[in-house]
Amino acid sequence: MSVLVTGGAGYIGSHVVRLLTERGDRVVVADDLSNGRVARVGDAPVVQVDLATDGARDALRAAFAEHDVDAVVHFAARKQVGESVQQPARYWSQNVGGTANLLQAMEDAGVGRLVFSSSAATYGAPDTPVVREDGPCEPINPYGQTKLVGEWMTRAAGVAWGLRAANLRYFNVAGAGWPDLGDTAVLNLVPIVFRALDEGRRPVVFGGDYPTPDGSAVRDYVHVADLASAHLAALDGLDADERAHDVFNVGTGTGSSVLQVLDAVREVTGLPVDPDVRERRAGDPPSLVADVSRIREDLGWTASRGLADIVSSAWEAWQVGRAR
Repeated sequence: MSVLVTGGAGYIGSHVVRLLTERGDRVVVADDLSNGRVARVGDAPVVQVDLATDGARDALRAAFAEHDVDAVVHFAARKQVGESVQQPARYWSQNVGGTANLLQAMEDAGVGRLVFSSSAATYGAPDTPVVREDGPCEPINPYGQTKLVGEWMTRAAGVAWGLRAANLRYFNVAGAGWPDLGDTAVLNLVPIVFRALDEGRRPVVFGGDYPTPDGSAVRDYVHVADLASAHLAALDGLDADERAHDVFNVGTGTGSSVLQVLDAVREVTGLPVDPDVRERRAGDPPSLVADVSRIREDLGWTASRGLADIVSSAWEAWQVGRAR
């Protein structure tokens, strides 16, 4: 199989690129390199392109033809909740516009399989302790809105021209599958805490008065290596003649609070971790935990790593990155 991975030089994308390569698939990466690094993708060819630009469709069509692409895994997007609240038009332009260009190029080239990087942010702030895929989607920030629209777009393309798509709603991703593929963008909780510790600052916790056991927000933290393997399971599942669902939660089914994550960091690093608890951040729900029964039953996938694995692997990768 030949797979084009958009955003493949980034944190999650590079893990998928490595797994695809290790199992013998041919891989080409399309990335604007704003956060990605070419060194992360090994020998995979890289097409530098911003999917939201006017020339993206032509660049993608050329890559599909040159590399005889069979399928696409689509990560390329902006993903900061707070930034999306401050710059909503930018998020709609990048995330929705980039996906539209990709889908048009796929239709033009006859590439009919897609795994789309969606998000648990599509659910908004559900009033249930565990979130199912068939529950209501009421995103409360522009980031989540753009991801939900992306799902609508893949489904519409399926009706219009036969696209086979799987939309993976990630919960909170962390950790490192290999020390050289750690999260370098410092946009997610664990690397944000590591940076604060390096700089002698107290890690900031947004919200200490949520209706949760310790007052901090609760999330379902999934190891990035598990998440990457879910993409391969979803990609392979597109070959099935009968596909009951096109949307899947990817998580562990277990929630951890922000303060519990900080406790795990303290345990792994041996460093003092004294949080600076501040007001809630706009657009953040109190709790998001995945019901993962659908992906287990349909695709045979389950997460195999827990919070201790996530933090210890992330810390190892952080130290490797710091030594460079």
